[in-house]
Amino acid sequence: MGYTLARSSLRVTGAGLLAASAAVHLDLYLTGYRSIPTIGWLFLVQVIAAFALAAAILLAPLAARPVLDAGLSAAGAVFALATLGGYLLSLWAGLFGFREIRTTAGIVAGVLEIAAFAALAALAAAMAAGILAGLPASRSAPGAGASRMATLRKAAAALVGGVAVAAFAVLGASAATANGGAPAAAAASGATMLRTTVIGGVSVLTNASGRTLYWFALDTPGHSACYGACAAYWPPVTGAPTAGAGVTLSKLGTIRRTDGTLQVTYDGHPLYTYIGDTGPGQASGNNINLNGGLWHEMPAAG
Repeated sequence: MGYTLARSSLRVTGAGLLAASAAVHLDLYLTGYRSIPTIGWLFLVQVIAAFALAAAILLAPLAARPVLDAGLSAAGAVFALATLGGYLLSLWAGLFGFREIRTTAGIVAGVLEIAAFAALAALAAAMAAGILAGLPASRSAPGAGASRMATLRKAAAALVGGVAVAAFAVLGASAATANGGAPAAAAASGATMLRTTVIGGVSVLTNASGRTLYWFALDTPGHSACYGACAAYWPPVTGAPTAGAGVTLSKLGTIRRTDGTLQVTYDGHPLYTYIGDTGPGQASGNNINLNGGLWHEMPAAG
């Protein structure tokens, strides 16, 4: 009876944690990641798969097939760990041209994924131990079978615990060393050339590298509302501005950010690039709601 209750607790906990991590990723997708090439649809696939796995794990006992039940739990554990691995890889080196930054939501999702792995791996291991010992997965019995199952369960618990502790350590170290808010591409001094390009039939401002420039709806003339993690996703354009072809010189200006750097403005709007744009000619940040407000490409006409 105790074993059955423990298994049920692991099932509900693991599936719930998996669904909770999917909910965090869904929120990230809806509030901006959907605009990032490749990463956007990968986020959506991950969310759908996580919710589907969580539901399948909860409903698995209805099939009365222990091997299927154990397999689904193991799949959920592997999926949670793989999702964490993708997040860590994007922090360390980037994925598909996108470099992740440290955010509270990302860390929370990582913790949920490790906890989901631990619960689901423990469930899968316990059920597999019962199957291998030749016993029904729902109860123990006296004799050699029960002894073998107890030994297997202890070994599996030690392995799962070790992997979970290692994953927490790697997540903590990665979060401590990852970029958590410093503008990734800002230049504190020197000349900053602004140019124009045509995207979707509209002439918009770009930096010297051809990256589209944006303005933030929450900003006011003379003040930027984008700091911390916001400024890591939307690096401010800094330095002394100069006008390239198509740029109206009289509309250029600067404001002083809280760290003392000069941020370029155009027609009174502080300017930013977007890390979701992986090359010139892209404007994936246009008209998206992220970091508390709407972002728009900066038209050359102002």
